Amino acid sequence: MSLLDHIRACNAHDLSGFRPFELEGHRLGWVRHALAEQLPGVDPGFVVTAGRVTLAPEVRDFEARSSVLAHAAQFLVETGAVTALRNEFYPVAPAWGAEPLLRIDRAVVAQFGTRAYGLHVNGFVRRPDGGLSLWVGRRARDREVAPGKLDNLIAGGQPIGLTLAENLVKEAQEEAGIDAALASRAVPVGAVTYRMETEAGLKQDTLFLYDLELDPDFVPVNTDGEVERFELWPLERVAESVRSTQDWKFNVNLVVIDFLVRHGWLTPEEPDYLEIVTGLRR
Repeated sequence: MSLLDHIRACNAHDLSGFRPFELEGHRLGWVRHALAEQLPGVDPGFVVTAGRVTLAPEVRDFEARSSVLAHAAQFLVETGAVTALRNEFYPVAPAWGAEPLLRIDRAVVAQFGTRAYGLHVNGFVRRPDGGLSLWVGRRARDREVAPGKLDNLIAGGQPIGLTLAENLVKEAQEEAGIDAALASRAVPVGAVTYRMETEAGLKQDTLFLYDLELDPDFVPVNTDGEVERFELWPLERVAESVRSTQDWKFNVNLVVIDFLVRHGWLTPEEPDYLEIVTGLRR
């Protein structure tokens, strides 16, 4: 296990098993061939050829397109491919900031391989010796994704209808008991991206990153049941854990590695340094 192994794991995929999901000349995602062949029977709004999945020309507006995807989402539940819908919706757009062409239930994003966005907040404390400590969350054991794994202080998907700033305030309160005033001190520090094939489909994620410096006496409190407990770890312990174990939620490894680079803990003396740095943003 190495830092680079985590990055490679989050970018392992084979697109030969998928065909593109396209609309209005934009490639919006990727659908496995087996699912693609079933879609016209699910809703006649789907048009499927050997080379792509798209929607019929008469399915033109946002609500109509979203309805076609909603039928597909319900089909995936009925066939057991998805346990349940989340009733939390993500925008499907050609690019970040572009007008969404439709919305999709969070539970079936991977099945359509559409780009999803989220935010992760590194909550850190400056120690008297000049070093840094990072707040680490232990995910609840009943989580569908990565139960019991280690996580950031705050993390969440970016739903349609909220700005990043609004979502940050919401997630900060739910996940760590942090009020809006304190959450507003979080500093945007960039993003990491990855494309990862999973059993469900293809995860194409962009994670917007924030650093939030906290007072030494601050203690986070989870309010939504997603985190079992929080612990404050010296950065050295965090780095060693990421480097040598698989204890962390898969994409949080990337967020922590980025933190290590930006704060000078991981230096160019690291043999894989350049591949690590470039691999965080593919």
